[in-house]
Amino acid sequence: MLKEMMTNVRNTRPLVHNITNYVTVNDCANILLACGGSPIMADDADEVEEITAVCGGLNINIGTLNKRTIEAMLLAGKKANELGHPVVLDPVGAGASKLRTETALKLIENVRFAVIRGNMSEIKTLANGSGTTKGVDADVADSVSEENLAEAVAFAANVSKKLGTVIAITGAIDIVTDGEKSYCIRNGHPMMSSVTGTGCQLSALTAAYVTANPGNPLEAAAAAVCVMGLAGEIAYERLSEQDGNSSYRNYIIDAVYRMTPEQLEKGAKYEVR
Repeated sequence: MLKEMMTNVRNTRPLVHNITNYVTVNDCANILLACGGSPIMADDADEVEEITAVCGGLNINIGTLNKRTIEAMLLAGKKANELGHPVVLDPVGAGASKLRTETALKLIENVRFAVIRGNMSEIKTLANGSGTTKGVDADVADSVSEENLAEAVAFAANVSKKLGTVIAITGAIDIVTDGEKSYCIRNGHPMMSSVTGTGCQLSALTAAYVTANPGNPLEAAAAAVCVMGLAGEIAYERLSEQDGNSSYRNYIIDAVYRMTPEQLEKGAKYEVR
């Protein structure tokens, strides 16, 4: 399954429109090129509908919001929906401010998303903000561990059903679910948290994978999460004593570029629940 997802990305070279944050825009472009896709970055309301129309998929990231880009996100999202193009949402910092939270909820209300990818805190904010009933939502911890994994999977599946989209929660253990089937992924390395933008890169990568694998957003998203985590492991093994987080960032992109479908299939660490 993973091999097929990656092969489809390499064969189709999906063109992905990104409305993303200016902290990581260059890394998002490079990770798309590394995986076999192609990026376009455009966030002006006067052109986003046209750009979305010529692309196969759309990646929306709210990391550095302003009123101008909020309008652009809504226009691009609605155009992508109209054309049947998959859209990925990265609700960066949802819950940290009123603007971020309200914008994420407004996007969910107005745009159909193929995948929503965030950390547990962000996804909990979306769940609570969209009226999910208390219970597992109120009790699940912000950090996923082996001890609370079953509870976290149940929470993620509940949110997926509520919002009608694949939910990808990334952390020490990643969870990707469509509400019925859930992937628990254990790839990655703790040093990835020392690099700004690995989550943003993953969202761009996910957009490429769901675009290249139409009708299969669950497996496509799971494959993208495995690719990024495995790249983090490969990059760490390459570090010398003189290397730090800057080299690590570049090595992650290199690892995605060099990764083969066979390497992914062999190195992916996941279980299905």
